[in-house]
Amino acid sequence: MYEDLLLEKKDGIALLQINRPKAMNSLNDAVLDQLLHAFEVLALDREVRVVVLTGAGEKAFVAGADIAEMKSLNVEQALAFSRKGQQLVQLIGKVSKPVIAAVNGFALGGGLELAMACDFAYASEKAKIGLPEVTLGIIPGFGGTQSMARLIGRSRANELIFSGRLIAAAEAKNWGLFCAVFPAENLMTEVMATAAQIAGNSRLGVAHAKDAVKSGLDMNVAEGMGYEALHFASLFATLDQKEGMTAFIEKRKPAFVGA
Repeated sequence: MYEDLLLEKKDGIALLQINRPKAMNSLNDAVLDQLLHAFEVLALDREVRVVVLTGAGEKAFVAGADIAEMKSLNVEQALAFSRKGQQLVQLIGKVSKPVIAAVNGFALGGGLELAMACDFAYASEKAKIGLPEVTLGIIPGFGGTQSMARLIGRSRANELIFSGRLIAAAEAKNWGLFCAVFPAENLMTEVMATAAQIAGNSRLGVAHAKDAVKSGLDMNVAEGMGYEALHFASLFATLDQKEGMTAFIEKRKPAFVGA
């Protein structure tokens, strides 16, 4: 279906790979369009319970936006490009299914912004990340100034963004950008194992949990608590809640139906 993406679906898991290895999987306008379409389709696919996003090849998750294409943009075109990238990262957050980033190499600029948009990320020991836009005379444009500060705090975000330096996967994990770091040869095995565990849970429960966490971050604690309680209570009107609790009492694996 896509010129620059590979999509495989199995056992409720969609593996979506950005496939421009010769260009270090860099993001140009066409790739952004394909990713927007792919996530819109996956959001509606009832067979898909989890999405894993990664880059093809061994060198890069996404090594940033395509500099050759960006170089000649005027102000209006740059604004449209930034807004398209922001539309993508916001769409990933709105998809009701968990999206896991498997960062297998360089995740720079727009690539790191894409990884930060996912619900969580695992990384290869070979991964390196950074927002080096200031070294090109620009700033992050796909939400990086906002998401980085929210994930690791203002001071560390400022230091990384202002310096443009790259950091290794272990340091990024210590800062909370990665949940875990694995040897390169084990990364996808570990990611897919977590994806399979999530796919075996209630689709509705996971979707409500994702929304409660994401939306709650934009509320004060009291508002977030109230929002959580509404999600919690609403699930007691579902078949999945009844099946999950009945299975627990009967000491068997639940057969969730997503309703």
